[in-house]
Amino acid sequence: MRQQAHDEPLASVEFVSPQHLTLSLRKVERALACRNWLVYILTDCGFCDIYLGDFMLRVGLVGIGFMGWIHYLAYQRSQKAKLVAFASREPGKRQGDWRGIKGNFGPPGEQIDVSDLRVFESLDAMLSDDQIDMIDICLPPHLHVPAACAALRAGKHVLCEKPLALSTEGCDQILDEAASAGRMVLVAQVLPYMGQYQAIYEALQGPEYGAPLGGYFKRIISPPDWIPDFYDMQRIGGPLIDLHVHDTHFIRMAYGMPQQVMCLAEMQGTTVKFCHSLMRFEDPRVIVSTSSGVANQSSRPFTHGLELQFEKATMQFELAVLSDGLDVMPLKIMTQDGRLIRPELPAADDIAAFANEIDDAAESIRLGASARRLDGRVARDAIHICQCLQVSAETGQWVNC
Repeated sequence: MRQQAHDEPLASVEFVSPQHLTLSLRKVERALACRNWLVYILTDCGFCDIYLGDFMLRVGLVGIGFMGWIHYLAYQRSQKAKLVAFASREPGKRQGDWRGIKGNFGPPGEQIDVSDLRVFESLDAMLSDDQIDMIDICLPPHLHVPAACAALRAGKHVLCEKPLALSTEGCDQILDEAASAGRMVLVAQVLPYMGQYQAIYEALQGPEYGAPLGGYFKRIISPPDWIPDFYDMQRIGGPLIDLHVHDTHFIRMAYGMPQQVMCLAEMQGTTVKFCHSLMRFEDPRVIVSTSSGVANQSSRPFTHGLELQFEKATMQFELAVLSDGLDVMPLKIMTQDGRLIRPELPAADDIAAFANEIDDAAESIRLGASARRLDGRVARDAIHICQCLQVSAETGQWVNC
């Protein structure tokens, strides 16, 4: 099954009743079966599912660490997906004791009620459960490829925490497996669902400010001493794959794939530690620059921001987490005709973006078409841009993407 984007609908469906459906689908050979509100169709690309009516995606979660805990909280709010199972090697976590989980945002872990959840000791055991539609992977990055491929071979859709894989080749392996299995791979690059970035993403979808013509993106942290393998390219991926991938993903959505990149970097061994980069695109008007990585200080644990130029406006935002609190430059839109707009953003806590992301994943599977913000191919390209930046940092040359 060729994974499609939301702007390329798989089919149009007119609902008559659960027993009588009118389908209009390109190159449909025949409808195979009907089970309640789920129609199976065989096309020239393989099997695909079209979900109709009151659809609630059934999810199994693997990886009960910090991100697994955040996803668990998001499922408690989701209107379109239900967590029905999880897998953990740790007996305490299988009993619901998640109190040892802590992260850099959101609430700490709690004792959870597992009475309504099916609990497994391993992913392989959970994959045998035919009452699970999608596997949510929150494992360490070096385990994403084997876990995703196993889930796809078992006939499950996949939602994978970023990064999809540590290399372009690993991403391609997952996407090829998805195509063979006729299942979807969605990647939880949550940034485009968050406040200011969501507002900018929505502006990119409309004509009001014209085409995006360039921008500057920043994402810098203090030394992540709590992650012992942070600079290990085979386990975490270093600052490019773990951190800068947020921005390369947003850049890929906003401008398309860069033709060339140049990266000047401070190295930690053979891994990029901190870098400035330039990106060229097919449109010669578009120039993008970035700064990203680890800075040797401890009073500003995190900062990110961007300035994005459109044909008719500039959008700007920046946030810094400091040792004495937050320092925020709120989102502003500066228009060509002299207006200064300060958008009012919806109130949201640390979990809201993840809940919206999960609802979008469920809707993607229901429609058989990936939401662009979750599209596995876009996430793959973001990893490829990071790999090109690594090569440029090593060689000091412009690198073709």
